[in-house]
This record gives sequence, C-alpha cells and structure tokens, in this order.
Amino acid sequence: GYPSGVILAWESDETIATRDFAVGASTPAIRPLLLLDGQQRLTSLSAVLRGEPVTVRGRVRPIEILFNLEHPDELTFVTDVNENSDDDDNSVDADLDIQQRFRRMTFVVASKALESLPTWVRVSDVFQNQDSLEILEAKGFDIATLDKQLRQKYTKRIQDVKSIQDYQYRMDILERSKSYEEVTEIFVRVNSLGAKLRSSDLALAQITARWRGSLKLFRDYQDEVEKRGFDLDLGVILRALVAVVTSQSKFLTVNSIKLTDLQDGWERAKKSLEFALNFVSANIGIDSQTMLSSPMLLITTAYWADRQDYTISNDEQRAFCQWFLLANAKGRYSRGSSETLLDQDLATLRDGGNASDLTARLRIQVGRLEFTTDELEGRNSRSGAFKTMFLAFRSQDAVDWKTKLKISAKHHGKSDVIEYHHIFPQAYMKKNSFTDKAKIDDIANLAFIGAETNKKISDRAPSNYRGDFDSDDLSAQLIDFDVADEAKDFEKFLEHRRLAIVNHLNNFLGLKEEPS
Repeated sequence: GYPSGVILAWESDETIATRDFAVGASTPAIRPLLLLDGQQRLTSLSAVLRGEPVTVRGRVRPIEILFNLEHPDELTFVTDVNENSDDDDNSVDADLDIQQRFRRMTFVVASKALESLPTWVRVSDVFQNQDSLEILEAKGFDIATLDKQLRQKYTKRIQDVKSIQDYQYRMDILERSKSYEEVTEIFVRVNSLGAKLRSSDLALAQITARWRGSLKLFRDYQDEVEKRGFDLDLGVILRALVAVVTSQSKFLTVNSIKLTDLQDGWERAKKSLEFALNFVSANIGIDSQTMLSSPMLLITTAYWADRQDYTISNDEQRAFCQWFLLANAKGRYSRGSSETLLDQDLATLRDGGNASDLTARLRIQVGRLEFTTDELEGRNSRSGAFKTMFLAFRSQDAVDWKTKLKISAKHHGKSDVIEYHHIFPQAYMKKNSFTDKAKIDDIANLAFIGAETNKKISDRAPSNYRGDFDSDDLSAQLIDFDVADEAKDFEKFLEHRRLAIVNHLNNFLGLKEEPS
C-alpha cells in the first residue's frame, strides 16, 4: 500500500489497435496513451507480475528479485545496499557478509548465496500462480512437520506479495490538444529530480505508437552498429531517419510525417547510415565512436551521401574527408546548439551545396581552420583536437612503446587497450610540488600507450624511463626529451611539443603550419 508515484501519459491523436508501443499504450480500439513518466516502474512490474526476471538493457544477466520470508515486522532502515554484486565472486566469507547485511531486508536483488537459503524466495515464483505451500516445499520445507504458526506466517507473507498486483496507480492524462513543446515542458517540470525527457524519447514514442514493430527494428539495427564499434544512441538513429525524410533534424515534425514516409525513410536512413559508417571507417580512418567529437557528424555524412545519390567524385570525396576531419577536430557540433548547427549543414546540402560549402560555413563559425599554439593551450583529452592527434599519430604508424602494437581504439585485453598517458606522470609532478592540473592534463603532456606500458612507467621521471624505450617510438608521438626530461623544465617541454603537435595536426588536416 505504499505510494509508487503518479503515471503520466499523453493521449495520442490517432486511434490504433496495437499494443506494440515503445513506452506503453492503453487497450486496443481507443486512442493510445503514450507513457511519459513511469516507464521503468511499469516495465519492471510488468515483468515481475508475469513471473519473469527483469531484463535491463546493457546488463548481461536479468535481475531477479528475492523476498525474505523472515523479514522483520518493524521498519528497518538500510543504508549500505550493494545491488551490483557479481554472482561469480561469492566466496564463503562473502556469503556470510550477505546474510548479515540482508537478513533485515524484505526485497533484494538476487545473488546465488541468498537464493540458496530456504527463507528467500524468488518473486517471479510467487507470481507464476504457484500455491504458497508449493513454494515452501520447493524451498525445502516439510509442510507436514512445519510449525503451524510458522506455516501461517510464511503463506500469509507470500499472499501479501501477490496482492501487489492489485495496486491501483493514480494516472494523469494530458489531453491530445497539448502541443509537443508543452508536453516536453510539463514532463521536465514534473520530473525535475528524475531522468530528463529528451526530444528523441518523445519522438520514439510517437513513431512506435503509429508503426507496429518499429522499436524492434530500431534496436536490432542499434545492436548491429554497436558490433562495429559505434555505440549509437537511438536518438542519433532516429535523427538520421528524420533527416533523410524531412531534410532537417528537429523532432518537432515527427507527428506530421506519414507512416508510409517513415517506413520508406527507414530503408533510406539505414542505407545512408551504413554508407556513413563505412566511409568514416575506410576513407577517414575512424573505426570507433570514441574518435568522434560528436555523433552528429555521422548524420551529416549519411545525409550527404543520400543527397549525392551515392555518386561521388574524387574531388568531392577528398573535400568531404577534409571537412569531416576539420569539423571533428574543431568540435563543430559542440559550439552551441548541436541541433541548430546540424540543421545549418543539412540546409546547405539540401540547397545544392557540397563539402566545400560545409567547410566555408565551418570557417565562419571558428574563424580560422588552422590550429595555433594559443588555441591548443589548455586543451585536454575531451577535446576534438586530442581525438585528431590520435588519428594523426596513427596515420604515421605510431606504436605502443613496449609491445610495438600499432595504436588503435579497438584493441582488446586489459594489457593492450590503448590509454592516454601523462608523459610527465601526475604522481611524479605532485612529488615535485607542481600542482597546476590544467597544465598536467594538457594534451601536450599526453601520449598513447597500453596499460602495461603505463604501469612500467609508473611515477618515474622522463629522465629515468626514457632509456627503456626506442627513441623512434617516442619521436613518432612528437616526444623530444632532449628539450626537457625533468620537472623543472616541464613548461618548456609543453611549449616545444605543443608547437610540434600544432604543425603535425595542420599537416594532417591539409592546412598551413604555424611558424616556429
């Protein structure tokens, strides 16, 4: 009988006889209700009431909930719940610890240790229409010899769990006359302390409410793309769909797009996204989303290919590659409203423009395309320049200093995954009383090596570890310890390497170098 929040829904404009919605719907033959707030609660409860564990996207194992037949009668305050324990790590000591921590709780996320105990039953078993006594027998209780009072206590508690299915939710329904903007605003206000509703969430609800089975199509494609190293949010995929259908990226138009146009557009969107992924991987050398400053770049690429009807000249291909690298390096879609900036680029292409026109628009935005030392100062590992530095080094066959593996964002194995390393290690600089974190994290102090190499270096001074590695491998990442290899000359090292990086980036991007 505890309150579980209000369900917030929006009445759709269309009458549809289907239950295959992204975020839930009412019964067939009436106007569907798009579920705006309460999705996680109802999705989890729906699974449990069907006698199933709760499947969470991105988690390998479903979540099973256990009920404690011996939970205390009085309220218990628990502050140290760990719901992420790995079943494979349950030792005898861990089992005892779990029992001590959870014995005063009523419901917990299952672990093998707790599930093996007779007084902990799976909630999914309770809702699979099993008789209470059958559940107790399955847990090893001998009903014939079980104390009468204890049997009554356990069976009543199991029935109390079953009564959860009779819970009556309060529901607020927004009338269909409310606009897209109003609904979004209402949700943000109502749910200000919870997850924010994104425009893509509402767009997904509107599309899947009208197109039966589309959610599975979108998620299946999302899974395919993820296997290729691009973990794209559904919002990015939907925005590509909207772009090829409407030649703009805003989701406000979703509800006015005809169902047949959405279905036809989906085939076009998949084809254009496939091309975009192949193009950036094969032609530009970006084979992982970690190398992108924004996934919006893929949408522009997809729309460009669609507008070109996949017939592209050599000059246009070269020009687009340069625009892509420049836009990625300069953070084109991170300098304001990404949606507005994307729409500007889509409009340029829609109106007959090409890659050179995109570059001209980028120049207006950033002022100058060439990198300068002043511009690079203070940039860190989150910047587009840092990602471009990786691409530039990789194009010159830079390797891990210890293993000689070429640097790549797609290596597997803890030892070989490429990390960025502070050339003058953070711990070393701290020991030498240098505390300017911005300078320590400056990309001029970062190099790309594997975890084991990083561990070998540890907190040693460059003067101490430089002899462990081939000087050519250091030079491939523009590291010149002859300039400086001690903390006292750290800033001199930064200035020298920053200029080298700037010239290397400009050369990689086909731009002019900065005078030394």
